[in-house]
Amino acid sequence: MHEDHADSRTRILDAAEELFADGGYAATPTAVIARLAHVPKGLLFHYFPRKIDVLVALVDERTLVEESREVDAVPGDAAGTLSRLARRLPLSASPAMRRILFREADTHGSVKERLGRLNGELIRRARFALELALPTTRGETARLEVAAATFAAILLYQENLSQLTGHQIDPDAVAKLIAHSLS
Repeated sequence: MHEDHADSRTRILDAAEELFADGGYAATPTAVIARLAHVPKGLLFHYFPRKIDVLVALVDERTLVEESREVDAVPGDAAGTLSRLARRLPLSASPAMRRILFREADTHGSVKERLGRLNGELIRRARFALELALPTTRGETARLEVAAATFAAILLYQENLSQLTGHQIDPDAVAKLIAHSLS
């Protein structure tokens, strides 16, 4: 049976995504990835010369930080604006890829770069949303920047905490707390 290039490569990435999410990158041998993907180990190395190339391909192809100028802001409603933003985390990734991103960010540059872009986009959107939702005066930009960075940090921490412990932080409560601190 002749296998299509894309099919074998996709099965390798699917297997790696599952294994890296469950046990981590370092604990996953390439032989196990090949076995789960039902491909010879040599074929895995044909597509991905090094194991790190599998992780880089997963991050590049299966996570997307959505950059957008659109923010659902309501003037005078900073808490509601931040709550809506929290529900639209600008990250397209499966739950498994989210686990991989937060697990591997400390040790792999491409993963760290993707999370850095996500953090930057969250801060940018939160700051822009707060600027639209709150009537500001001169000198307020520093406070809005700190509020936006705090909001982004809590959302990213929540993603990580949820993956590790299952504990959830109520994004509405965080939004209210930040909005209250700005009023």
